[in-house]
Amino acid sequence: MPIDPTRPSPARIYDYHLGGAHNYAVDRRAAERVTAIMPELPLIIRANRAFLHRAVRSLVDAGIRQFLDLGSGIPTVGNVHQVAAPGSRVVYVDVDSVAVAHAQSLLAGHDDAGVVRADLRDVPSVLGAPEVRRLIDFARPVGVLMVAVLHFVPDRDDPAGIVAAYRDAVAPGSYLVVSHGAASEDERAPVTADAAADAYSRSVSEFTLRTRSQVAGLFAGFELIDPGVVYVNEWRPDDPGGEPARRLAQLVGAGRKP
Repeated sequence: MPIDPTRPSPARIYDYHLGGAHNYAVDRRAAERVTAIMPELPLIIRANRAFLHRAVRSLVDAGIRQFLDLGSGIPTVGNVHQVAAPGSRVVYVDVDSVAVAHAQSLLAGHDDAGVVRADLRDVPSVLGAPEVRRLIDFARPVGVLMVAVLHFVPDRDDPAGIVAAYRDAVAPGSYLVVSHGAASEDERAPVTADAAADAYSRSVSEFTLRTRSQVAGLFAGFELIDPGVVYVNEWRPDDPGGEPARRLAQLVGAGRKP
């Protein structure tokens, strides 16, 4: 699919907020419009990236040596294959042409990492892709990463059913890692997240915030690991004895398939 430089892309907007260079003026304008409504958005995105690193290290500590990163986005410093243990196998999956092109360039010469251009909602296409079949042994535990991507899957596309299809494809002992935009469950809370999600849906891509209970429901068939579904900065912080982290509108969690 050709790249349309006139249409903003979630992957390129994410790259912009992380300080990357793989974005266009249309992406930067869309990013700034949403940030004007929700000024903490760049902070959320950076916290989300730090969560990915902590989650991957936790899975490595649990013995996971192969990862399927769904909706991986444009490569930035600290990719999964750079954070995981040496010799780990990683497949990055994204629907964005720019993200895939840059990942292919980055991974040239890395025999233990590959990239697939596919829509994570098309589970058979993802699981049947040659790079996935080459690198992932589904008879052994896999770390399935769905980081900052399921909020782009509307309810009509059945995000829980999509997660369940990946769950059924992986071996016992596999893990699911999720981060997701948080809907307010407190009528007294600021409405900036809802307003930002609405602006994002109108200008970039449909964006669905979900509550803690809805995000927890995505882990059906998995056993949530400590500390459960929490806000992004509360999940196994690098300095657990430090100052309480600012609560950001991003819910995260990880679970193990028994």
